[in-house]
Amino acid sequence: MQTFFPPEWYSQSGVQIAWPHNNTDWCDMLEEVIECYVSFSKEILKREKLLVVCPEVDEVTKYFSQEEQKNLIVIEMETNDTWARDHAAISVFVNGKPTVIDFGFNAWGLKFAANFDNQITGKLYEQEAFQPEVKYHNQLNFILEGGSVESDGKGTILTTTECLTAPNRNQPMSEDEIEAHLKKVFGANRVLWLNHGYLAGDDTDNHIDTLARFCDENTIAYVKCDDENDEHFDELQKMEAQLRFFSNFEGNPYRLIALPMADAVFFEGYRLPATYANFLIINGAVLVPIYQSPKDEIAKAQLQKAFPDREIIGIDCRSLIKQHGSLHCVTMQYPEGFL
Repeated sequence: MQTFFPPEWYSQSGVQIAWPHNNTDWCDMLEEVIECYVSFSKEILKREKLLVVCPEVDEVTKYFSQEEQKNLIVIEMETNDTWARDHAAISVFVNGKPTVIDFGFNAWGLKFAANFDNQITGKLYEQEAFQPEVKYHNQLNFILEGGSVESDGKGTILTTTECLTAPNRNQPMSEDEIEAHLKKVFGANRVLWLNHGYLAGDDTDNHIDTLARFCDENTIAYVKCDDENDEHFDELQKMEAQLRFFSNFEGNPYRLIALPMADAVFFEGYRLPATYANFLIINGAVLVPIYQSPKDEIAKAQLQKAFPDREIIGIDCRSLIKQHGSLHCVTMQYPEGFL
């Protein structure tokens, strides 16, 4: 059996999100966060389909024009929250056939409620939200969030030790057992484990998509901290050293593109995990979280180096970061042939 885990830059059919509502943690700032959702949704709709899971269809469609709604798919369903990257299906091709893998989602190790979110992928499949040829693979007995794994499309998975071996996910499985399982379900031939790097305020136990991202099979964009007085300095220096030690699928060093450490953002007395690494690649563009800081333009310029043929678009994510996530965390892409 041949399994191909496409990278995010693979041609896409669409993106899935879950819409904020009064029963989510966004209830006290709903208008503010919906403004962000509408902003990035409109950019996606210009280029591909947008699948929205929500309790009420009208609460979504009212924000979009008739032209935009031609690419809009809205499906009513109960949700706990809006972190689609982690509860949505992960897409692969098995013997050339598009397949959605439904991993278990337990809200990052039983930190929050996930009873509705864990059912979303199965219900979407039952309701025929995907193209008829798409197959369903049940992996609900294995906990895995989409934000915890990166694919280079060449058989390499990039992840973090802290997340995948964290308590309340897949223990008592060892790191070697987890690696073997990842290779099996994703058709991978190697796993690169980052042992260092974190962001204060991160509930995910160091998801890879907050720290280091594949931009192509030879390039990794990563968060770099130059401020010795920043609490992240030592760990991110060690992460950078490990990235320099890694080699690509051909055995050559990666081209590394440094993203600035986002200016510290605080909310209710706590530092939030603001990061420029939480960007979303879509057809023809890269949507980059920005925080109204001078560093925003530096991050966009660095990512333009990584994606010279794509438009780099900043999305104000100051609202998203208040719930300890950002742009990539609330989206999940589907390759061509899925939606």
